[in-house]
Amino acid sequence: MKRVSLILLCLALLLSLCACAQKPATPPATQAPASQPAVPDSSAAPETGAEPVSTEAAPQKPDDGKLQGAVFQVYSLKGPTSMGIASLLRDSKDGKTFNSYISTVCTAADEVTAALVSGDADIAMLPANAAAALFNKAAGFSVVNINTLGVLYLLENGESVQSIEDLAGKTICLTGKGTTPEFSLNYLLTAHEIQDQVKLEFKSEPAEVVTALSEDVEMLGLLPQPFVTVAQSQNTELRVALDLNEEWKAVKEDSTLVTGVTVVRDEILEQYPEQIAVFLQEAAAGVQYVNENPEEAGRLIKDMGIVNKSAIAQKAIPLCNLVSITGADMKRLLSGYLQTLFDQEPKAVGGAMPSDDFYYTGE
Repeated sequence: MKRVSLILLCLALLLSLCACAQKPATPPATQAPASQPAVPDSSAAPETGAEPVSTEAAPQKPDDGKLQGAVFQVYSLKGPTSMGIASLLRDSKDGKTFNSYISTVCTAADEVTAALVSGDADIAMLPANAAAALFNKAAGFSVVNINTLGVLYLLENGESVQSIEDLAGKTICLTGKGTTPEFSLNYLLTAHEIQDQVKLEFKSEPAEVVTALSEDVEMLGLLPQPFVTVAQSQNTELRVALDLNEEWKAVKEDSTLVTGVTVVRDEILEQYPEQIAVFLQEAAAGVQYVNENPEEAGRLIKDMGIVNKSAIAQKAIPLCNLVSITGADMKRLLSGYLQTLFDQEPKAVGGAMPSDDFYYTGE
């Protein structure tokens, strides 16, 4: 009898140990699964007034058992710099992307930069000059793509402005004193030698520019998308007279206006280079989807808190110049743009041109 009892006791202890061993561990959010990924066999102006919005992403299973996806914390801003990733975030939530992306949409750039510096953000979308200024101050991250080109447009009541030269003798109402809208406009005015013939009147927010255009039909307004679309929906007499993106390219060879860039912490680039390469492919596919499907993308953009109204987002998408430019082209276009800002006001890019470490070309 004692022998039978001893056997039963041993069996009970064995079952208890097995049950304990089967409890799963939960990995940290930014870590890939425990198995080491194999290298693939192969030689792509924010709206304000709302609280940050978070979108939980679903876990993603590896597609071939070799390279496994990682979970990345993505911080971005309301407005154009986030519009291009709307379908990527939707697909991630639905478990359709290789990596998983947990998104936080913020109302101010300093929220994004704080998350980047603290390590809370793995991937971040920032204004191009803000990224350069932060790099000069803190470093620890690199630009992996340009996500948005120029979004600045000149509006008028009427047909008097057909070229930059027609701005002579005019008053332009705009926001962003001491920031890129002022620098970009001044660069173009100087290039056409009319900088002393144009008066700039600054407002604190885009809504004040729209009001000024309604009150004075002679006033011109400089606004970013999607505020251009908002203004035109409120005043059907407003016409887009000049696209600053096109005007910039006409006078600055081998450069363009750059609104937003995507940056990744260097620690993440070093730990997950293959997964970041896949992210760039997924981001490029997402931008293509948004550009080709503005109606559906407009709803996604609204639902994610990136723009407040889906109809505004839908109309603005074709004018936001959403792109995914990587590698040598990214470095060439971005460095040319930052050099132009630096030549006007070094503080605009943090007091110095960023070093080559600022640009991640994948080479």
